[in-house]
Amino acid sequence: MSVQADVDLDRVLADIETLVSCESPSDDLDAVSRSADVVASLGERLLGVAPERIVIEGRTHLRWRFGEPAVLVLGHHDTVWPLGSLRRLPFRLDDGVLRGPGCFDMKTGVVMALHAVAALPDRTGVSILITGDEELGSPSSRALIEQEALGCAAAFVLEAAAEGGAVKIARKGVSLYRVHVTGRAAHAGLEPERGVNAAIEAAHLLLAIADLGDRAAGTSVTPTLVCAGSTTNTVPAAAEFAVDVRVRTVAEQDRVDAALRDLPPTIPGASVRIEGGANRRPLEPESSAHLFAQAVAIAARTGLTPFQGVAVGGASDGNFTAALGVPTLDGLGAVGGGAHADDEHVVIAMIPERTLLLQELIATVLAERETPLDRDARAGGRA
Repeated sequence: MSVQADVDLDRVLADIETLVSCESPSDDLDAVSRSADVVASLGERLLGVAPERIVIEGRTHLRWRFGEPAVLVLGHHDTVWPLGSLRRLPFRLDDGVLRGPGCFDMKTGVVMALHAVAALPDRTGVSILITGDEELGSPSSRALIEQEALGCAAAFVLEAAAEGGAVKIARKGVSLYRVHVTGRAAHAGLEPERGVNAAIEAAHLLLAIADLGDRAAGTSVTPTLVCAGSTTNTVPAAAEFAVDVRVRTVAEQDRVDAALRDLPPTIPGASVRIEGGANRRPLEPESSAHLFAQAVAIAARTGLTPFQGVAVGGASDGNFTAALGVPTLDGLGAVGGGAHADDEHVVIAMIPERTLLLQELIATVLAERETPLDRDARAGGRA
């Protein structure tokens, strides 16, 4: 299957400006709905068909399906930027760089995905899913993503590239916990001995939990938000804290989970309750190895700028697809930097290259899935 190599950069840039100019903070349902309208309009113009609009818990997601899904193209249109950010950081083109809130993470990637699929001579087998709550951890879209990915031969995630344009071949898994400690209140001056100090118990647990990390294995276990007590003269009857865990492998994720839940209270009378667990399984290198090799070969064959594959600490919706056993390649979107920061930017010259790379990757996977009967039908022959 051949692929159209030409990318209308002026049209792509205009579409990116349109999307960036519609602010879409994840926690504003109306703003996300308006952004979905813009994405739907852009996609309908390019693809010739309106998307399915899927609203879950008030959050708006969009899906285009062309036959039974074999390749999932995955992105999100929500951002971390609050309404009004455009007044301070307007969309602009400046000396080969595109700027504006959400341009890098990941509105440029959304536009690239739509243009790449539109350029395919045959879209049969492609599903595009653009979600509206990724920056919140995908609470309403996770099941939708997993449903759409099941049975696919590949998932291509249009999150922004890593530093230097590297493709993301591995992502750490994430576990999130909230640890609740219950003690017993007492007057801190009159009879502190009658109390069970939940804050002190929490302090013991904080140190023990932090020790579960393993730098050599790439495992970080980080207690974060901490809260304890009610007044300055009362022995705290309750305390709680959050724990953020990042791991490279499922085995490490399971090890930390078991160890954390096995930690006993150290103060008599105190009790501990743990909520949470694995939020995203790791995207391990084995999940992306074949697709990355194909991407490297495509780049060499078509003269694209060479790129590396790197492992990163942050998670994405690609973790969900990889956990299902679906080959997944991430970081195929914009090349640039400054995600979530005032200097967020995209290198304009790389937009056509990465759009072409995505086109070729999709076409390659679809061609691998074709049977002789499919090829005969495509050629107009008879089986």
